[in-house]
Amino acid sequence: MKPKLALYWAASCGGCEIAVVDIELKILEVDEFFDIVFWPCIMDFKYKDVEAMQDGEIDLCLFNGAIRTSENEYLAKLLRKKSKILVAFGSCAHEGCIPGLANFYDKKSIFDCVYKDSPSVDEQSKGVFPVPVTHMPEGEIEIPEFWNTVKTLDQVVDVDYYVPGCPPQSFQISNVIDAVVDIIKNGKPFPPKGTVLGAGDKTCCDECPRERKEKKIKKFYRPQEIIPDPNECLLDQGILCLGPATRSGCDALCVKANVGCRGCYGPPPNVLDQGAKMVSALSSVIDTLDPNEMQEIIKTIADPLGTFYRFSLAHSVLKRVQPKEK
Repeated sequence: MKPKLALYWAASCGGCEIAVVDIELKILEVDEFFDIVFWPCIMDFKYKDVEAMQDGEIDLCLFNGAIRTSENEYLAKLLRKKSKILVAFGSCAHEGCIPGLANFYDKKSIFDCVYKDSPSVDEQSKGVFPVPVTHMPEGEIEIPEFWNTVKTLDQVVDVDYYVPGCPPQSFQISNVIDAVVDIIKNGKPFPPKGTVLGAGDKTCCDECPRERKEKKIKKFYRPQEIIPDPNECLLDQGILCLGPATRSGCDALCVKANVGCRGCYGPPPNVLDQGAKMVSALSSVIDTLDPNEMQEIIKTIADPLGTFYRFSLAHSVLKRVQPKEK
């Protein structure tokens, strides 16, 4: 019998699903080697199909997306129970990613913005909020409950491995698939639990071809405000680049395209908090020791929290913005 493979999409944009398909003809090798038993994005599977499986019946599950709702949490726990190996696939499952930025707010403020204050809501519907269960003449309508805090997969269930990226690069997905197939086919041991697969063990700067000159800067620029030198380190030119605080493995594709690294591959090994690491890196390039001037330079950084924790807020030391005491 073929090994069983499951893929699931929780709170995410769907880019990880596209990235899997983006491995092109290798997807045929995946289909040839694995029996795909659950992939609701691609085929008509039902939750009851998974519920009917024996515990541990699924050999490998690639779970992408953060945990945003009660439905996400239920599927995370169900697939953990049914899977021998559970992989946090992509930045949302790994670190919370863009959905995790909702942790700057709480459930009430988000609902107020969407259902009460939004100009797209007509006057009759303003202030009408979704509820988990609605009683209708035909029966009950049930929708998932919206959690106050976005969580990563490993904050809800035990995770075996991680594949970072927003989304993971297709060549790295191919490498992971080749490695897993080789392990299963030839009875080789799996890597130690908790291993980050499909990535490097250095920083994005180690993959970057640009020249670093350790310049000191007086101002940070947004990408549209400057035409950067294609051969010089972007950070040296005042363009925010999270390369010093980001794990290698993506082949520095954004930087090679003249765009600063956004940090989607997560922190390098032995770094607890990606945002704090980036703040530390910036302290070495700001050209002043005067506190007032330093504040003015820092003000040229657009959205510091959203920039430094764009992908990692839910998995950082902060995890979320704490509510104000009344």
